[in-house]
Amino acid sequence: MKEWQKFLLYLGVFLAAYLIPFDNAAVATATLEAFKMLNEYAREHVLFCLVPAFFIAGAIAIFVSQNAVLKYFGSGAKKWLSYSVASVSGAVLAVCSCTVLPLFAGIYTRGAGIGPAVAFLYSGPAINVLAIILTARILGWELGVARAVGAVLFAVVIGLIMALLYGKEDAGREGLVIGDAGDEERRTGWQNLIYFANLVFILIFAAWAKPQSPEGFWYSVYKIHWPVTFVLLAILAYILMHWFQKEELCQWVDSSWDFAKKILPLLLGGVLAAGFLMGRPGTDGGIIPSQWISALVGGNSLKANLIASVVGAFMYFATLTEVPIIQGLMGAGMGKGPVLALLLSGPALSLPNMLVIQSIMGTKKTVTYVLLVVIMATVSGFLFGNMV
Repeated sequence: MKEWQKFLLYLGVFLAAYLIPFDNAAVATATLEAFKMLNEYAREHVLFCLVPAFFIAGAIAIFVSQNAVLKYFGSGAKKWLSYSVASVSGAVLAVCSCTVLPLFAGIYTRGAGIGPAVAFLYSGPAINVLAIILTARILGWELGVARAVGAVLFAVVIGLIMALLYGKEDAGREGLVIGDAGDEERRTGWQNLIYFANLVFILIFAAWAKPQSPEGFWYSVYKIHWPVTFVLLAILAYILMHWFQKEELCQWVDSSWDFAKKILPLLLGGVLAAGFLMGRPGTDGGIIPSQWISALVGGNSLKANLIASVVGAFMYFATLTEVPIIQGLMGAGMGKGPVLALLLSGPALSLPNMLVIQSIMGTKKTVTYVLLVVIMATVSGFLFGNMV
């Protein structure tokens, strides 16, 4: 953090401490709600959800080559392969709407087809593996699955439409080749698959929540989730000792810690802000009256979904902060359709993001891209809201 940024941070904290009227009953209640919400997050989501997710993200960053992903965006690659890789690249690269911009600029200006490049631009932040996990854990598996499936479909459809509209115009730029197909691998594909699958299963079983009903399949799994987790940890220990070098393990830990340093302060700050503004789910202790939120994005009308899509498109969400903010909005009456609409438009777009994209692709293509995201998010939210 630069010195002027530190100064602004200190100044903001000072002004908040100096000016906020904590003696006011509504402010005092909202402040208490913020810390109660933070307490719930720390107890329910950090140790057994976020920590394993950080290690998964760190492993992806270290052991999955970005070049191996980006090399498929050139004109020499088959179209089905380009769009397939582009549409799931977010799970590999784990970037936000601003971090993806340098990567997008690099592949686009060097000649990548506009279709795969735009698919990559959308999917990069939209399919962030940490965000999908946290969405399913906190907002419900339906929204987690809908967000993941919707983001993949969005990336492909938006990329294909952009290629249909502007492909001929951009044809002279294509010819990109990135990466080396001969990158050396210390492990076989099966070993890497087993390693990543083991990490994912550790996350699933460690974070397995107690079902409301003390019977049935899900409760049976809950009763054995800790023994299964310990077995998986033992398997992981064997894998790390026999398949990895010490230098690789240090890089993995450093990468995971880097994710934690960048994300945890923003996430916990977002939790506090969401608790203060909207209170915990099911309460009305936030500073913003729940009826205001219900009036704008309650229910599942096209208007509510459009408002959620547009607001999400122009707001900037730091990585993962959209989840606690939306949790607070849901507790204040936001419908599930508008929630999905915001989840599909918000992480992939922001006003700073749009300004940079305009400088790379031009105004016409940028406006088309933004309109496609907003329209598709609105329709998807509306359909999802009617389904659930």
